[in-house]
Amino acid sequence: MSEPAYGILREVSPIASVLLENNPSSMTLEGTNSWVLNAPGSLGRVVVDPGHEDADHLRGLVDVGPVELILLTHHHPDHAEGAPWLAERVGAPVRAFDPALCSGAGSIVDGEVISAGGLEIQVVHTPGHTADSVSLRIDDTMLTGDTVLGRGTTVLHDLGDYLRTLRSLIELPDGILGLPGHGPELPDLAATAREYLAHREQRLDQVRSALSELGEDATARQIVELVYADVDQSLWLPAEWSVQAQLEYLRSETGA
Repeated sequence: MSEPAYGILREVSPIASVLLENNPSSMTLEGTNSWVLNAPGSLGRVVVDPGHEDADHLRGLVDVGPVELILLTHHHPDHAEGAPWLAERVGAPVRAFDPALCSGAGSIVDGEVISAGGLEIQVVHTPGHTADSVSLRIDDTMLTGDTVLGRGTTVLHDLGDYLRTLRSLIELPDGILGLPGHGPELPDLAATAREYLAHREQRLDQVRSALSELGEDATARQIVELVYADVDQSLWLPAEWSVQAQLEYLRSETGA
């Protein structure tokens, strides 16, 4: 794997470039992908997920050209915290599914088509990672935030919502380019969604087996120690969050 290119705007497609924030971690992979969108020949830019309030990174986004809109895929600080700072300096509104994150314009809604940067950007509500998660589709390209990552799997807030989201994503045409909030681009988003769905179903089977072994009152931590025994313990905390979501899903299925 090549070294991350922080501070350099990298063109990914004719309509999308990425500025990688220097905030690597086990949760953010190489860092947060801040996406810059515009149609060829369009002067205006759309910035998606400015990242943390990191002045060096945000100054790089100021320099990409006239920013006419800032969009947020969800509320987590590594995506949204820097939006007010950037908005103040470029004079652009901030829009998100959660009205509390918005400034200068209203919230976005599922199915809405936003005209900005010379593009038609369709909002797709894709809850599961968070309740307010959205993906943004422009023709054969889709920005996924943390709903689908470029590598590995995402932490869940609600597994039922997330399974429904994955089942909708696998219905996309083949070859849709996925632009995630962390990690590399995905050449076929629907194929990756199918892999995610298979992985989640496998994990559910493992949790069911763990409950049979440990008892129905087993905690998420106990299950992680059993199911994730071969996984680096630095990842056990996010695994525990996901297992908790799985337990809530399984117990809601049984009415327990």
